[in-house]
Amino acid sequence: MWRDYRQKSPTISSINPRLRLFAALIFLLLAAIVYRLYFLQVSQGDWYAALASGQHQISSLLQPVRGKIMLHEKLNGQDQLYPLATNKDFSFLYAVPKDIKNPQDLADKLFDFFDKPELEAKAKRELEAELKNNLQKEIDFINASEYSAEDKAARIKAAQDLALAKKDKADWQEMQEILLERLIKEKREEAIAAYLKKLDKPGDPYEPLREKLDDNTLLSLYAFLSSSTERPVAASDLERRLDKVVFKESGEELKIEGIAFNLQSYRFYPENNMASHIVGFVGMANDKVSGRYGLEEFFNDELAGRAGYLKGERGVSNTIIVNDREYTRPEDGSDLILTMDRSVQFQACSYLEEAVAKFKAEGGSVIAVNAKTGAILAMCSVPNFNPNNYKDVSDIKVYNNPAIIYQYEPGSVFKVITMAAAIDQGKVKPSTTYKDEGQIMIKGWPKPISNSDFSTKGAHGVVDMNAVLENSLNTGAIFAMRQIGAKTFADYVKNFGFGEKSGIELGSESAGNIDNLLKNNIREIDAATASFGQGIAVTPLQMLMSYQALANQGELMKPYIVQEIRHSNGQVDEFKPHPLRQVVSEQTANTILAMLVNVVESGHAKGAKIPGYYIGGKTGTAQVATSGGYSTDKFIHTFIGIVPIDNPQIVMLTKIDAPKGAAYAESTAVPLWHDIADFLLKYYQIPKTRK
Repeated sequence: MWRDYRQKSPTISSINPRLRLFAALIFLLLAAIVYRLYFLQVSQGDWYAALASGQHQISSLLQPVRGKIMLHEKLNGQDQLYPLATNKDFSFLYAVPKDIKNPQDLADKLFDFFDKPELEAKAKRELEAELKNNLQKEIDFINASEYSAEDKAARIKAAQDLALAKKDKADWQEMQEILLERLIKEKREEAIAAYLKKLDKPGDPYEPLREKLDDNTLLSLYAFLSSSTERPVAASDLERRLDKVVFKESGEELKIEGIAFNLQSYRFYPENNMASHIVGFVGMANDKVSGRYGLEEFFNDELAGRAGYLKGERGVSNTIIVNDREYTRPEDGSDLILTMDRSVQFQACSYLEEAVAKFKAEGGSVIAVNAKTGAILAMCSVPNFNPNNYKDVSDIKVYNNPAIIYQYEPGSVFKVITMAAAIDQGKVKPSTTYKDEGQIMIKGWPKPISNSDFSTKGAHGVVDMNAVLENSLNTGAIFAMRQIGAKTFADYVKNFGFGEKSGIELGSESAGNIDNLLKNNIREIDAATASFGQGIAVTPLQMLMSYQALANQGELMKPYIVQEIRHSNGQVDEFKPHPLRQVVSEQTANTILAMLVNVVESGHAKGAKIPGYYIGGKTGTAQVATSGGYSTDKFIHTFIGIVPIDNPQIVMLTKIDAPKGAAYAESTAVPLWHDIADFLLKYYQIPKTRK
């Protein structure tokens, strides 16, 4: 019988059940994989692409270098540039708590190094403030008494001398030590706890401690922390090399357990206080770093530059692959070149500080300007601040530039403006006379207006306009004003630049206040007092520039302090002298200059004389306005001088606020002007014209 030996295929029903289960599981797994791929690539594809980009791509803002602020400096006869504001690396100190074995000991040392000296300075300031307050109370008591003016002055001087002598006594030192001991007791526990909060953190790799340490402070700290009786270390033994502190001789690195630093770039002002009101500082504003006050604020956009942008991918070994289309180069900030010279600014500020200290004044200002161009040659005020440590001030008002912000009643220096207006209108001449009776009644005013010397000299009788300026007669200024009328007088005051901002490139500036002269119907008393510089408010710069117009043949210039802006792309923007308007005729200006020479030669400003030069100028001793009247013991002394008068080159204002022991500007502001002017004439090598 024939047989069929071919193998028959098994049916589904004949397959092992375990095999069927395994096949089903494989099918379900494949379906899950397909679904997951759809989910990742289609439904959530954008999210995962961004995640991958975040792991492989980098992006960052590239910060530009802030521009410098430069002024001129003569070295070996060559004109060079010196930075008033630049950028410098400082140390940022931080702790590494995981490496600190004894947090308490380190906290104690940090307190002794950083906090204790600060408390010593605070103790000294508090004692001096208390002494000053007690002195002021005594002066107020004397002024409120019925003593004569001479007796009041003598008693006030005695009180001031006694207060000054207290500082040299042993009990003063003892009081300072007691106060310091109390302050340390109050603050030590709190400060140590703050340090321990950062230092006593096992496993913590980083805690910031102090920023912006200069090399001297950093090296002193390292010496202090590492020194022992067995191995004393002095700061002079050390030096910083990049981000390490090493011994000078051996080059061995000095490491401090748990202490480290890195270098960061900060704004740096090499001259400290010298031009603080001019440059301002860089600080936080609206949650970002930017210029504050002065040039740093006014030219912040130019100085800051523009940030760049970098976007690339991480390659092998963390290298960066940059796509040209995703890289924008940062644009560094522009440099400002000023009109000023370093030596001139230094000398002007030094003389000012000496004068303020000598007369125990509340403050003072100096401004010098090129007579023909309006370029600022020097500008400084006291009190000032150090922009490197701008936070260390007791009152933020010190940031304001008194030369352009603070208004004051100028006093007799304003009589020159009144006289110029009357001469320009042809209503008076230097030889015009009037009868001075020492005082004058003004319609609608209950008491007479007197000359400042009326109590000692009485009436001067018949005098001319030269005598009005030489003797600084209030009645003569009123006489001159009346010849042209209040409205015409007010127009001249406005044309000279009062009541409006000068436009100098220094940010915040006051316009002054001549509202009394802007009315349709000007009261006679307002015009009368304004004629001799009371009842109106001006800034020192406005007052100076009015004299600049007279020194420049009657043409008022716009003051400017920036000579050039040098951009990072090589472009240079130059600032040129800018005439504003002709305020008086050339003839009037020359006439006034001649009259100002008489003031220096024969009047209240003889102390301004410098051999070899004709000098013209005018003093002003103005009462300080208070609520409801004027202070009886505070005056502002001003002198404005022009040199040389036959070919004016320099116009300068010196101003001393509330000096002690000197009644008039001829004793304070005039000698200060003389000393600075004498230096300027020699420094600029201005030829002598007087034999």
